[in-house]
Amino acid sequence: MQVCDEKFTEIIPCLDRTMLAYLKNKPNYTLMEHYERHCPPADRRINCLVPPPANYKVPIKWPASRDQVWRANVPHTFLASEKSDQHWMVIKGNKVIFPGGGTHFHDGADKYIAGLGKMLKNPDGDLSSKGKIRTVLDVGCGVASFGAYLLPLDILAMSMAPNDVHENQIQFALERGIPSTLGVLGTMRLPFPSKAYDLAHCSRCRIDWAQRDGILLLEVDRVLRPGGYFAWSSPAAYRDDDEDRKEWDEMTSLTSRMCWSIAAKEGQTVIWMKPLTNECYKERPRNTRPPLCSPQDDPDAAWQVKMKACLVPLTEQNDAMRGSGLLPWPERLVAPPPRLEELHISDRDFEADTAAWKDKVEVYWEKLELVKDFSVRNVMDMKAHLGGFAAALKDKPVWVMNVVPASGPSTLKVVYDRGLIGSYHDWCESFSTYPRTYDLLHAWDVLSDVDSHGCSVEDLLLEMDRLLRPMGYVIIRDSPVMVDQVKKYLGPLHWDAWVQEFPAESDMMQDNEEAVLLVRKRLWKPGSAFGQAR
Repeated sequence: MQVCDEKFTEIIPCLDRTMLAYLKNKPNYTLMEHYERHCPPADRRINCLVPPPANYKVPIKWPASRDQVWRANVPHTFLASEKSDQHWMVIKGNKVIFPGGGTHFHDGADKYIAGLGKMLKNPDGDLSSKGKIRTVLDVGCGVASFGAYLLPLDILAMSMAPNDVHENQIQFALERGIPSTLGVLGTMRLPFPSKAYDLAHCSRCRIDWAQRDGILLLEVDRVLRPGGYFAWSSPAAYRDDDEDRKEWDEMTSLTSRMCWSIAAKEGQTVIWMKPLTNECYKERPRNTRPPLCSPQDDPDAAWQVKMKACLVPLTEQNDAMRGSGLLPWPERLVAPPPRLEELHISDRDFEADTAAWKDKVEVYWEKLELVKDFSVRNVMDMKAHLGGFAAALKDKPVWVMNVVPASGPSTLKVVYDRGLIGSYHDWCESFSTYPRTYDLLHAWDVLSDVDSHGCSVEDLLLEMDRLLRPMGYVIIRDSPVMVDQVKKYLGPLHWDAWVQEFPAESDMMQDNEEAVLLVRKRLWKPGSAFGQAR
């Protein structure tokens, strides 16, 4: 396989803005369409291996990586100078240091988080509220220090920002080992199911929430659970000048019409709560805007689906339970969630799936522990199903991006109900992340699925290589025929630093015979002799 030109070291194929002119797209820049997905056609795909930057090093291990990364791995200094007074990051020799600051939390993200916890009536500042707040969406996250300091509280944040003028903020976040994704509130729904997050957060994220009949805040409402919170830190929450007062008045009018209530307000921060039931929606005056969404609108359809300026009503089940019906973390990880019923999956099958993946992951980990310098932090399960693979990794020092193929059942809502995070995706296309952002990829039947949809297995392997860090691992669990096909690519991909293959034991998860292939990617550089694992 050919090596790409060095100008492609940070290529994100479906977010490459140079492709807009070729596609003859005319995005509306005021609506942020230029930051949304626009994948290259087949004849413009980069069918080559994306090289690492010069002087690339194996990433610093977690948890040290939370506070420092190698400068050579993300060679950008814009944020260090542009945000120098806000303590986002500091260049120190051959490393980038992250002091834990942010635009709104000069004294550190940990103190800011404790302040939010106290606003929600937790005297000790525990924002998790004894496990009731587990999943968080951080919009406009910067380098994800907010998400980093939530982790000790057993809170898992999906830190999200666009690939914009703030150079590579998400790449820095992922290099640190913090759950993050590229995304923007523009015109398309976020690739998450409804009722996914316990809390959404926006600190000085410069989003005009009242625009277009409040469509962006309505998208946040779609992904918030009943009784979920939206924490907004903005000058408009406390300043009295005309511009900020106008923004506050528009925001309070919109949230009131959305039936959100103020849970707490202190200084520059206000926390709203989404209603627990449909009562308020039913009591709104006729023709109140925003309207309720049509019953025909599927709130969980979120892969390349246009946003809608409407409120998703709660289901009768939510109304009866006065909320989401979920247990606190960590109990919710293994308890059959209420939305299983929507997928026609029994509690018994859910529990069997959980047990089966626990056994499989024990085998994986035993095999991987044989590798010298074994280290994994960022993990992607490319076909997560009910999240059993990620659930089995609960006690490991990892986080998992649970990907649910957009063409299959909407099981991602169950993944979120378990207190895990993830995204919808179509594996015939490139994933929205920077190169070299995952330590381990788990591909269960993904290659066979792509092949059955008429897409290229070779293209997917190249995409997997783009996602994978040098010295990272791939676990392929697929048919023996597909595994044999993949083995032909191991040398050209430089995935042969370590290889192990074994037959999969049969269990309730398997309809057909399966084989498991574990491989490790080499650390290589353009122009150097391949074949030297480091």
